[in-house]
Amino acid sequence: MNILLLGSGGREHALAWKLAQSRLLAAAGDSFYAAPGNPGIADHAQCVELDAADHDAVGAFCRDKDIGLVVIGPEAPLVAGLADHLRAQGVAVFGPSQAAAQLEGSKGFTKDLCIRAGIPTARYTRATSLEQAWGALKSFDAPFVLKADGLAAGKGVVIAETREEAQEALSDMFGGQFGSAGSEVVIEQFLTGEEASFFALTDGTTIVPFGSAQDHKRVGEGDTGPNTGGMGAYSPAPVLDERLQSRVMADIIEPTVAAMRAEGMPYSGVLYAGLMLSPDGPQLIEYNARFGDPECQVLMMRLESDLGELMLACAQGKLAEAPAPEFAEDYALTVVMAAEGYPATPKKGGAIALGEAEERGAKVFHAGTALRDSGLVATGGRVLTVTARGPSVTEAQAAAYRAVATIDFPEGFCRRDIGWREVRREASRSAE
Repeated sequence: MNILLLGSGGREHALAWKLAQSRLLAAAGDSFYAAPGNPGIADHAQCVELDAADHDAVGAFCRDKDIGLVVIGPEAPLVAGLADHLRAQGVAVFGPSQAAAQLEGSKGFTKDLCIRAGIPTARYTRATSLEQAWGALKSFDAPFVLKADGLAAGKGVVIAETREEAQEALSDMFGGQFGSAGSEVVIEQFLTGEEASFFALTDGTTIVPFGSAQDHKRVGEGDTGPNTGGMGAYSPAPVLDERLQSRVMADIIEPTVAAMRAEGMPYSGVLYAGLMLSPDGPQLIEYNARFGDPECQVLMMRLESDLGELMLACAQGKLAEAPAPEFAEDYALTVVMAAEGYPATPKKGGAIALGEAEERGAKVFHAGTALRDSGLVATGGRVLTVTARGPSVTEAQAAAYRAVATIDFPEGFCRRDIGWREVRREASRSAE
C-alpha cells in the first residue's frame, strides 16, 4: 500500500519512524511519502512539496500516486476539512472530519458538548467581546483560566493570578495576540490537581485505549514561565493508574464518542484528552484531534503494535477487528531542545551537530530543522525531541539527558527536569 503522511514536526517524524515499520509497506513497490516532511522524516519517507492547505493538490497527488492511506498529523488541516475532501474521493484517511475536529478547533464547542453529554469539566463561560469577558470575570475567583477559543499552536491559554492580569490578558486576546483564534474566549474555573494526558483510537463506534503521558507545558524548570507547545513528556503516566483510566474511558471518552455520533459528527482517529486529576476525579481540560507533540514521541517509542494497520482499521471503520494496541512496559521520556527565545521569538538558523545521541540508544526526532549548505540548522521554536527508554522514569530521564549532552546546539536550550514529579515519587518510594 502507498501511504502519505502530512506534516513536518516532531510528531510527524515519530509517526514516520513507526509507520515505516508497518506491514502495510512491506511489499515491493509500496511507497511512503511525506509532505513536506523534514530532514529526519526523509530517513523514512520520500519527502514531497505539497501544501496541505491546497486540498485539490493533495487529492490530485493521492490519485496520481494511488495512495491507500493518508495520515494527517497536525490539527490545522483537520479543522480546515481536508479529511472530508479526501474521503469524498474514496481515499482512506486517519483523522476526523471537519465537524468532528471542532473538538479541538473550538474550546467553546467542546465545553458545550461536555454539558450536553454530562462529561466532567470545569465551570465556564464564553465571551465574544472584551466588555463581555471583563464582566464575566466577576463570577470567577482568582486564579483565572483564559483560553482563546480557536487554534493557537498550543499557546492560547493564560492563567492569570489577579483580576488585573486577567483583564490585561483578555485585552491582548481580543486585541489580536492569537489572531482569529482569540475572537472568542472561554473563561474557566481554575482546577486543582495534577495534569495528565490520555489517548484513545476510535473509528466512530469502537474505542480502544492508546496509552497515557504527562507533558510539561511551561518553558522553565519547576513548571515556571509561559506556556509552550510542550518542553518534554514521559509515558506512561503512573498517576493515571488503571482505575483512573477506566473512569476516564467511562466518564469522558465513551460519552464524547457517543455524543458526536448521535449528533451526526462521528469521530474517527485519535482522541487526545487533556485531563486534570482533581480531588473530585478526572475532569476534561481540553481535547486535541491528533497526537500530541511531544507526547506522540514517547507513545511511538513504546508502541509494539503495527501503527499502520491500526490507523487503517480506524480509517475503514474496522477497529473492532484489529488486535488491541500493545505497548512495552518500559517508560519513555523525551526532552525538547528549543531555539533561544522560544516561545516568544525563537532564534532561527542555529547550527546543529547531532553527535552520538542515537548510538547511545536514544532516538532524535526532528521538530524544526532544515538542511542547508552549512549542514543541519534550526528553523523553528522547538527543534529536536530527544527520546529514550528505561525501566523507570528516573532511568529513562537519565538516558535522555545523556543523549542530549552529545548534541551540539549552541543556540538551543532545554529544560533539565522533564519527568520531575515522577522522579521525585520514585525516589520517595525507594527511600521507604
